[in-house]
Amino acid sequence: MTQIDSVTLSVIQSGLQQVCNEMDLAFCRGAFSPVISESQDRSNGIYDRDTGRLIAQGDLGLPIFVGTMQFSTKEVIQRAKDIREGDIYAINDPYLGGTHLMDVRFTMPFFYRGELFAWLANTGHWPDIGGMVPGGFSAHATEIEQEGLRLPPVKLFKQGKLDDELLSVIMSNIRIPEQRIGDIKAQAAALTIGAQRLTQLLDRYGKTTVETAIAELNSRSEAQMRECIRQIPDGEYQGKSFLDSDGVVDEPLEIHLVVTKQGDSLTFDLSKSSPPCQGPMNSVLATTKSSVYLAMKHIFPDVPLNAGTFAPIDVRDPVGTFLDAQYPRPVSGCAAEVSQRIAEAVFNALVDAIPDVLFAAPAGTTANLAIGGHDPERDRSYVMYAISGGGYGGYSGGDGLTNGCSTIGISKSQPVEILEQNYPILFERYAIHEGSGGAGEFRGGMGIHFRLRLLRGTAKASMVMDHGKFGPPGARGGKHGGMTRIVIYRDGKPYEPEHVSKDQGIVLRAGDVVEVLTPGGGGYGDPADRPRDQVERDIALGYYAREVAERLFA
Repeated sequence: MTQIDSVTLSVIQSGLQQVCNEMDLAFCRGAFSPVISESQDRSNGIYDRDTGRLIAQGDLGLPIFVGTMQFSTKEVIQRAKDIREGDIYAINDPYLGGTHLMDVRFTMPFFYRGELFAWLANTGHWPDIGGMVPGGFSAHATEIEQEGLRLPPVKLFKQGKLDDELLSVIMSNIRIPEQRIGDIKAQAAALTIGAQRLTQLLDRYGKTTVETAIAELNSRSEAQMRECIRQIPDGEYQGKSFLDSDGVVDEPLEIHLVVTKQGDSLTFDLSKSSPPCQGPMNSVLATTKSSVYLAMKHIFPDVPLNAGTFAPIDVRDPVGTFLDAQYPRPVSGCAAEVSQRIAEAVFNALVDAIPDVLFAAPAGTTANLAIGGHDPERDRSYVMYAISGGGYGGYSGGDGLTNGCSTIGISKSQPVEILEQNYPILFERYAIHEGSGGAGEFRGGMGIHFRLRLLRGTAKASMVMDHGKFGPPGARGGKHGGMTRIVIYRDGKPYEPEHVSKDQGIVLRAGDVVEVLTPGGGGYGDPADRPRDQVERDIALGYYAREVAERLFA
């Protein structure tokens, strides 16, 4: 194989990353939906032409898509026929390497000088995909068909031209189709930008040199991850986490993880977890595996990201559990919620083995809230999908971050001004969730507390959240973080969901209020060891009422 010097290798590595970053930015700038343009709920990457394995992904891409896009690209490769330059396949089928139906992937073959060199792919969260409720988060679904339109790999663009017949099928099955067409064109444009930039990189360095660099980067990432894994003592470690319920049966779901460390590799066994559930909290295999991958990337963030990063990590198929969903199990909660419980189980399992590296559990919910209705003033229908932050866990040497993004991604809450501009709502409160940070020598960060009022018309609210019954656990003597709470005020009367964190189709009228409190992170270390001046500072900043702080940090 051709040798490559370290300078050229570094430049090509940065060049591949820049291709993906430019795709990310093009997607955000062109998208119509605020959840993509503002929250950045999307990802772009470059994938191997034969296997679909990850070559590079943008710095701004969601970590949960790191693994799943590998799986879905592989499914497209296996099914694609008569591949031409400019073809773009659309796919959102969860059972074919996906997440939930709202995450729609576009995959395009990239040709260089007439030969297939790689695949470019991206994922965007569409605010609606049809189904029982606006926004797609059907908390009570019992089969996938109730969650929305499911797409196997279909060639939506043929040699650069959008297939109007396929588009009409998609548009006829989703709400607010005029917004989706803008997202579709932005998603395709991002891939086109990626093809242009990757062509420029290959023109500059040559196909052979770039291929050599890709192979070397994979090899080095694998070696670096193996070196990181060696920090963990050999042995068997167990971690557990719990979901509030599946949205249908009001009983917790257990994630039971056994991690085996031997030498420079790790094996993850989730086979003791709860069986498949009736509601939408099942997880497809691609999401389950990707959740473990992203957890390990959280633990060792300095390892460069490509397929080699995950070579030392063996995630056994958890057959017969709710973490290996098979058709027709509903899965709308898998990417946003179950994935974070899986990552939490990984953190719990390894925190005592590498206490100076790991941390207490973060908030672990995306706090998915969808409100859909008709605005009489503007005479148009809408679907608002909003996500919220929460507290990070404390760690050895520091407190957790307040109002951080979710474990699975860098998606941020949309600015309240943008939401108020686009939808008939008014935020009456947006503040920290007082007292939600788990007590510890290093306390957890705070969640948030917001109230929004429907100003006009009628609407339906649905939510799929978690940690409403089990707070994010602390570590090494730290206490758990505060829990999710949802209250709907209709005609001034409070209503709280039976499942605490999950409900759907709640009818709202003008003047009704939705109130949400998100979890704080777990505490790290014995609360009694927290310096008194730090406790006083927390009280002064309004993080805890004095009487609460005196009790928690006694």
